[in-house]
Amino acid sequence: MARDTTGLYAGAITEEKKRHFLIDLFARLVREKPLGTVGGVIVLLLLLTGILADVVAPYGYNETWVGDKLASPSGSFWLGTDNVGRDMLSRIIHGARVSVVVGLTVSALSTLISGVIGLVSGFLGGKTDIVIQRFVDAWMCFPALFIMITIMAIVGTGLLQVIVVLGILYGITGSRTVRSAVIGIKENVYVEAARSIGCPTGSLLTRHILPNIMAPLIIVFTSRMGAAIIAEASLSFLGYGIPPPIPSWGGMLSGTGRRYMERAWWMAVMPGLALTIVVYGINMFGDALRDLLDPRLRGGLGRYSGVQRKLPKKRGRGSTPVQAT
Repeated sequence: MARDTTGLYAGAITEEKKRHFLIDLFARLVREKPLGTVGGVIVLLLLLTGILADVVAPYGYNETWVGDKLASPSGSFWLGTDNVGRDMLSRIIHGARVSVVVGLTVSALSTLISGVIGLVSGFLGGKTDIVIQRFVDAWMCFPALFIMITIMAIVGTGLLQVIVVLGILYGITGSRTVRSAVIGIKENVYVEAARSIGCPTGSLLTRHILPNIMAPLIIVFTSRMGAAIIAEASLSFLGYGIPPPIPSWGGMLSGTGRRYMERAWWMAVMPGLALTIVVYGINMFGDALRDLLDPRLRGGLGRYSGVQRKLPKKRGRGSTPVQAT
């Protein structure tokens, strides 16, 4: 007699699918990527601090205390005050909001631009790819800081200008990563099989190409988030970023931070330390997500379902595969 194990296999797969994707991802992150977990905590704290800055900060970012100029860290001012009597902790907390806005919006805009350029260039190939890549080559020949300073000097300073300039700059540069991934995927057998049965181009891109380049897109997004925060701090440090009195970690390092470094070391050390910790956490968290979500690193699953199908164990020593009678 034949032994039907179809229901057994289906039950095992259904049981595995009950685990939610985010729960499975979080469990694997904690178990396999301890540094990524630390980075995720830092990113979460940054987001919460930026969102709840008005609630968390003990004082307003521009609120001054005339009698406490250059006051050292104490119970009233945990990180001291600056040269005009403003609480450094409050300004760093409000500066986190600027970093969150810049990091997320620049990353989203640059990832979108990189995805569009990389998909079109890598998938179409031929003359289209040559023209697009020669433009990207010419763009990458110029130093990034030179391009940023030149454009910001033309369009002026401000939060919106910083976001647009950095988004376009990093979007064009990051398209190389997406293009390489698309070229490698479009040569696979399943893509050729989809073409042979008349699969439309749009469906081919959305169902077969795009899901398999999510790992490069995640890399672009996370790497650009940290780079955007650093670039904004660099522009603000040079006076081309976000103008005062809006607190920016780079702006806090510049000017008065350097001028009073010997008398009030906390004015330069504290914003720099916050910047260093945040960028480190973003990079570690992004690398961990890349490793966990890449289908090529998940035992050949080839999809982002977060489910690993396990076959049921044999119940006895004499168990045998299904045979026809």
